[in-house]
Amino acid sequence: MPDTRKAPPAAVEPFLHRAARIENSVHRFREKRARRRGLLPTVVPYTGYGAPGWARVLSRVLLTRTGTLSGVDHLNVRGWRSFTSVPVEKALVEISLGGRVQRVQADRGGVLDARIAVDLEPGWHVATLTTEGSVPVEAPIFVIDPEARFGIVSDIDDTVMVTSLPRPLLAAWNTFVLNEHARRPVPGMAVLYERLNAANPGCPVIYLSTGAWNVAPTLSRFLSRNLYPSGALLLTDWGPTHDRIFRSGRQHKQESLRRLADEFPELKWLLVGDDGQHDEELYGTFLHDHPENVAAVAIRQLSPSEAVLAGGRSRSEHAEGSDVVWVSAPDGAGLWEQLLDNGVID
Repeated sequence: MPDTRKAPPAAVEPFLHRAARIENSVHRFREKRARRRGLLPTVVPYTGYGAPGWARVLSRVLLTRTGTLSGVDHLNVRGWRSFTSVPVEKALVEISLGGRVQRVQADRGGVLDARIAVDLEPGWHVATLTTEGSVPVEAPIFVIDPEARFGIVSDIDDTVMVTSLPRPLLAAWNTFVLNEHARRPVPGMAVLYERLNAANPGCPVIYLSTGAWNVAPTLSRFLSRNLYPSGALLLTDWGPTHDRIFRSGRQHKQESLRRLADEFPELKWLLVGDDGQHDEELYGTFLHDHPENVAAVAIRQLSPSEAVLAGGRSRSEHAEGSDVVWVSAPDGAGLWEQLLDNGVID
């Protein structure tokens, strides 16, 4: 007897903005041409995080000459080279983690951001990623202890690394031209984070930035070289979204903070940013919506010259009317002293 049951309706993909459709066409042309030239799929792993029962795995699939991460490192010698890489659209990535193998599809820009079911003990783990028979790579995963009550969410630009990004010409110079070894760390911030980490065993660190995934390897090397604690990078994709020409960095940060609050309702975050962009406003809004998830807010004050380059200081009044500690200082040492004085750190 024939089966008359109807097949479930296929998922409807969102209507793409014209700019996104153009970008897709360009990526497909470049991918086809690169494959003809012999370039090979390569998974670029990023640090992820999770909790018992699940893990968020992050990576990106690119085409490189060698099919190994050494080819990706070559692209990141200068900032602009990272934006010439060829992504693999909707690549199927095989994830091996916790004794399980799962296959997840990347997005149209080759970025894989997947929450997978896996039961792991708190602490560091390694996921093995591969695609189309590529060389396996390892992505660190930090599983947050359910007993942890304190974590750090940190901006990057002008908070841990001096960039003076908001002015367009300086932004272009820092992103596309400047060698990663020429970037300067903000004084005392690495020591601040290490002290906070030591005072709170199992403390997760999340680096939240409006930067593109293209520069993730560069940022990871910068953080490691300057002795910042290991943690997940939450960046955004380069180019238009499905519904707008330009991506909203503010929206990316807002959504990331809300997601962290949903994923870890018992965790209180120290929110660290600077007073040159919109960090105070963003953190103030998050504090208003999720006061139970904020341990304190620490704002790094820009120097007068940095404030000029950044387009002036922000004039947020979000510090008022809240019982949550809100401190500000020009460097990590000053922030540490104020956090101690206000009882945020025992």
